[in-house]
Amino acid sequence: MPAVLIVDDLLSIHEMLDAIIQPTGFATAFATDGEKAMVRYKAERFDLVLADIDMKPMDGITLLKQLKLYDPNSVVIIMTAYASTDSAIQALKFGAFDYLPKPFRVDELISTLKRGLEFRQMNAERAAQTGLPVVKAGEIEQRLIGQSARARKLVQQIKKLCTSHTPVLLVGEKGTGKGAVADVLHAHGGGSGTALIRVDCALSAEPGFHEGLFGQHGAGGTWVQEAKGGTLLLEHLECLPPPMQKELVSVLRSSSHGFRLICTSNEDLEKITDEGHFNDELFYRVASLPVALPPLRERTEDLPDLVKHFISRTTNPLFDANLVEFTEDAMVVFRAYHWPGNLAELEQVVSKIVSTTETRVITSQQLPMRLRELRHWPLLREYLGGQERQYIDVVLHACQGDKVKAAKVLGVDAAQIG
Repeated sequence: MPAVLIVDDLLSIHEMLDAIIQPTGFATAFATDGEKAMVRYKAERFDLVLADIDMKPMDGITLLKQLKLYDPNSVVIIMTAYASTDSAIQALKFGAFDYLPKPFRVDELISTLKRGLEFRQMNAERAAQTGLPVVKAGEIEQRLIGQSARARKLVQQIKKLCTSHTPVLLVGEKGTGKGAVADVLHAHGGGSGTALIRVDCALSAEPGFHEGLFGQHGAGGTWVQEAKGGTLLLEHLECLPPPMQKELVSVLRSSSHGFRLICTSNEDLEKITDEGHFNDELFYRVASLPVALPPLRERTEDLPDLVKHFISRTTNPLFDANLVEFTEDAMVVFRAYHWPGNLAELEQVVSKIVSTTETRVITSQQLPMRLRELRHWPLLREYLGGQERQYIDVVLHACQGDKVKAAKVLGVDAAQIG
């Protein structure tokens, strides 16, 4: 029988909650403050903690923090007598599963407990699957390419998240691979045969969007129902209009839907939330596990591996595309370019060149003109570590041997180029 630890300094609340909760199939235990609750939680097994926010000497928020330190998988529901949005948001910020404003409705209380229990059980099931061949060993590394420190850190984060049912927020510039990471999280954590439902919030004005996500009564539409047992991926969450943000909060608080929620954003959601441009409750519901994806310009050491990977995914009508090579001066151009479209732009550039080239060796002169703009080249001096002659030769080659043009880039007299 699932067990709930009820923490409140009023014995009358204990009696009332016991009378409501026990008949629904939950065992109940009690503590009158946060300190006593921690002692009981460490000594006994509880599936859920239902705690008041206003207690002494240890209040509900402090108890929440300590529970999360002791047991990161603890499921804590906070009760607040003031129905205060600020206190509720604070609880969500520190990892509460949900909150209940007093006086609460009995049906809302029971529904929240059942959702919390399902969340706990799904996390336990996924943790038990660790090591099972849902995805072959090394497949995450094969799908998230790169050996840089930033790439390795991302892979380690994703591995830890694969066995959790907690919502994940993927934040990064366009083209940084948020969709690929979502695919990995779903494939590795959801198991085979489960659905991955993609919803692009940038299309919120399109016909059918509102009903698909929210349904006719705001309890979750077709997309939400189809995601049950799998993953609901909300892309470009920053584009969801404020009224729909509030509706999404209601959907997430309604009856349990049993899906893993992954959201993506091209913008820093925490920043725009602090600025008052995004619903704070929604932010803390989806951002308990934020993951920042680095832009390509901050992981240029991964370029050789990424280029090789994109070559392998391309075909050429004349010969095996895997035989195509980019010369060192071409790779230097790649490293100097700022890649505003990140991985998506790199893939587009590589695939277009490799699929149309009639030669197997690609030099810098065959790269798109935007990559070879003069304003990118001064960045090379730092990259080449002060190797001035090599820097001059690369710039001269990129300028097709035009010493006057190269001198302009280098900021020297043409005679100095030699």
